[in-house]
Amino acid sequence: MKYYLIAGEASGDLHASHLMRSLKEIDAKTDFRFFGGDLMASVGGTLVKHYRDLAYMGFIPVLLHLPTILRNMKMCKRDIETWRPDCVILVDYPGFNLDIAKYVKSHTNIPVYYYISPKIWAWKEYRIKNIRRDVDELFSILPFEVDFFEKKHHYPIHYVGNPTADEVREFLSSLPPAGRKEEKIIALLAGSRKQEIKDNLPTMLAAVKGLERDYRMVVAGAPGIDPTYYDQFLRGSGVEIVFNATYSLLSQAHAALVTSGTATLETACFNVPQVVCYKLPLPKIASYVRKRLIKVKYVSLVNLIADREVVTEILDKNYSAAYIRQELERILAGPDRQLMLDGYAEVRRRLGDQKAPDNAAKMIYTLINN
Repeated sequence: MKYYLIAGEASGDLHASHLMRSLKEIDAKTDFRFFGGDLMASVGGTLVKHYRDLAYMGFIPVLLHLPTILRNMKMCKRDIETWRPDCVILVDYPGFNLDIAKYVKSHTNIPVYYYISPKIWAWKEYRIKNIRRDVDELFSILPFEVDFFEKKHHYPIHYVGNPTADEVREFLSSLPPAGRKEEKIIALLAGSRKQEIKDNLPTMLAAVKGLERDYRMVVAGAPGIDPTYYDQFLRGSGVEIVFNATYSLLSQAHAALVTSGTATLETACFNVPQVVCYKLPLPKIASYVRKRLIKVKYVSLVNLIADREVVTEILDKNYSAAYIRQELERILAGPDRQLMLDGYAEVRRRLGDQKAPDNAAKMIYTLINN
């Protein structure tokens, strides 16, 4: 069968590639065409557009690149109509994907499936109208989303398990018999986009300054970012950087500073105590907007899944190197470190051990055949 997938950033590329592999296991005649990245391309099929040409974040960058974004949307819509797949599978990236869903639903009879549902519980809750109208089936990877969609909005969804938990379990099982070897490493995960790195990495580096005597500082380089981009921040600092090795880094890390996003959950699944720190431009305005528009108490997936504060979140007006350092020192040793590890155990229990891409692939394959 013919599957058209759209992933607009590095994490979507990763999760979509696993879904594609699962589809290949149950459908011997898969034919993939996609907007995505190198990981999806490694599975097979035709890469129409790389996510590097799609991943714009924030109002100003989106505005500046609006002609390119609109061109890419137009190309994608035409390509779907021309290729006529058996289904369209959207992976996260709602600003782009919900527009594609609307077009596909109104111009074709191709079913639209959404893998990794849009986080409308955080903001833009009005998008439930678009989802209800344009998405045939929604596959969730966060357990708390079931209540949000089904109880609050009476829209049935499928919780299929969490791919991040799957991927970490798979990685840990691939380690030598001695298993994980924790070292005196503090991992710095400063985001996957240039703006995030620019906003967060300098403050992270300032926060760990002076700890070099006891710990190695290692930055996890983001896929899709030119390695030379980091030179301006790391030159002369003595801080190391690794690329395409985030899981290896986390499997050895003693603690981490992490920007909000999937990385916070990955860090928790590796059982690495962390401080979540995320700088936003114009912090006073950002704080005002967050309090009035964002509907959730927390920003990190760890706290959202636990429904309580397991990890400290340093945002907006509280964001500073001194505060980050203070919270980091609390989790390097002692009772606060153990409390966080106990909270991680609860998060992993709530996520369960279902294999998300396998579950979603089986459901999609069955739906198409029915």
